[in-house]
Amino acid sequence: MTAATLILVRHASHGLLGRVLAGRMAGVGLSEAGRAEAVALAGALAGLPVRAVWSSPMQRAVETAGPIAAVHGLVPVVEPGLDEVDFGEWTGLGFDTLGGAAWEAWNRERGMAAVPGGETMLAVQARAVAVMRRAAAGGGVVVLVSHQDVLKAMLAHVLGMPLDLLHRMEVAPASRSLVRMGVGWACVDGVNSRCQTEG
Repeated sequence: MTAATLILVRHASHGLLGRVLAGRMAGVGLSEAGRAEAVALAGALAGLPVRAVWSSPMQRAVETAGPIAAVHGLVPVVEPGLDEVDFGEWTGLGFDTLGGAAWEAWNRERGMAAVPGGETMLAVQARAVAVMRRAAAGGGVVVLVSHQDVLKAMLAHVLGMPLDLLHRMEVAPASRSLVRMGVGWACVDGVNSRCQTEG
């Protein structure tokens, strides 16, 4: 495997951001601000020799990947391994209503806690890291568009960081983080880089 550069992009903003745990809800597209963020992000990456853009199946991720792919003459490839965490029974709930022992455990012991009816972070990390390795196998520059916790799990893997400490990282909407990978090695070159947009 030749050295590869993976640009890990969190989808841009949507209308439920910060209010509702959207998870795998259908029909959650980008807001007007999010569309502007996606265009700005595409412009920031336009000068790079991107060979592929892979996206989570979620609408907000595909809509973020679209402008990035377009400036390189590419079509986004939907990659199930980049999908949002399956938040099970919490999907669609307002953050102001979430609580109880399971929610507290999820936020305190992310590496071991289970989502009621959903995924563990260990399962999320396993599928996400497998995507990273497949993307890196072809070398070059690949953009991976996904979700906050999924991207944090990827970065934690490369950094050797326990999943329980994910809250120590910030991965904002429309941000990009950089990972380089080669045979038997990987390093994080940057986390949570953001573009400035008007308004």
